[in-house]
Amino acid sequence: MFIGKRTLLLEFMEHTWRWFGPDDPISLSEIQQTGATGIVTALHHIPNGEAWSIDEIIKRKNLITDAGLSWSVVESVPVHEEIKKQIGNYKRYTENYKTSLRNLGYCGINVVCYNFMPVLDWSRTDLNFRMPDGSEALLFDINAFIAFDLFILKRRNAERDYSKEQINQATEYFKMLDDNKIKTLTRNILSGLPGSEESYSLESFNAVLNEYQSISNNKFKQNLFNFLNEIIPVAEASGVRMAIHPDDPPFSLLGLPRIVSTLEDTLELVGAINSPSNGITLCTGSFGAGHFNNCTEIAKALADRINFVHLRNVSNDADGNFHENPHLNGVVDMYAVIKEILLEEKRRHTNGLKNCNIPMRPDHGNKILDDFSRKTNPGYSLIGRMKGLAEIRGLELGILKSQEENR
Repeated sequence: MFIGKRTLLLEFMEHTWRWFGPDDPISLSEIQQTGATGIVTALHHIPNGEAWSIDEIIKRKNLITDAGLSWSVVESVPVHEEIKKQIGNYKRYTENYKTSLRNLGYCGINVVCYNFMPVLDWSRTDLNFRMPDGSEALLFDINAFIAFDLFILKRRNAERDYSKEQINQATEYFKMLDDNKIKTLTRNILSGLPGSEESYSLESFNAVLNEYQSISNNKFKQNLFNFLNEIIPVAEASGVRMAIHPDDPPFSLLGLPRIVSTLEDTLELVGAINSPSNGITLCTGSFGAGHFNNCTEIAKALADRINFVHLRNVSNDADGNFHENPHLNGVVDMYAVIKEILLEEKRRHTNGLKNCNIPMRPDHGNKILDDFSRKTNPGYSLIGRMKGLAEIRGLELGILKSQEENR
């Protein structure tokens, strides 16, 4: 039987899919059927701070290649908390990080997404927010979060971070919660711990937060720049492009520092070390959750440092509330963002650069249809993400065809 191969224009983004490894309930075979060609994954079984060996990398790479896919992006090589705070064994963990980058480059895996968010990788208050059409999305409710902080977590001096009006609204919200709702809210917020790899009680979680009380935004930013000064030369020599993920959400929570939340933050970051290996993950959902951000402007201003793209959409407000939407609906102008990415790819191709086809993945997806019958990680539904990928690919093709016709 003849099986035709797809032919892609050079300007297309690389269509990838996040896979959480062999334990992911979505199989590589199913991923191939979505239309994705690349896999975004990590060695989640290796403890944070330990070096990734060539043997372990090759083992995972072969598993992906045997399924007819390619390992396109690492998401993530986690940055150990002691590196972020620059305490304890942070120098040893930094050396291990360098080893992982060298080994990944040796194995031909050239894009590494990472973040420098303290303690929590992301925060939502409702993982099953019912949309008008019956689908379910991820939601961040500022009143719910403040109620958790003040009355469930009982973080020391938390009230200093909020206005009187915010405290009053959170108090009223908390009054509506019974024991089951308190447990659910707590579980939802703690789901943002890195890969759910750590297990915290409220007491131990408070203790971890307290360790950041003496670390200002400026100090935390300097810690990041110190880390980049160590790893970017190694990444560049290894042919690896780093792609920092923005804060999710892009504003301070729990008194923790936030340093990758705005266009200004990100311009300062890439300017700190002038290297194509010092790049960003353009996450339209994370940037878009802040009403003060314009994702099209960010894509345009940072085009030559975009090494990876997460595409998703949100609705937000000025109070800090937001929920995730279908990929083409929301505050993010997906047409304009994708157009900027395709223009950057064309520029790279014209200049003979190696990284022409920027890897993209549909980030998150509402639960729809048969997604309700399968347990998956929050935001990582099968059908919802496949719908998003299909929408993005259709929009991308339309933009490219329009550009061709206008030449």
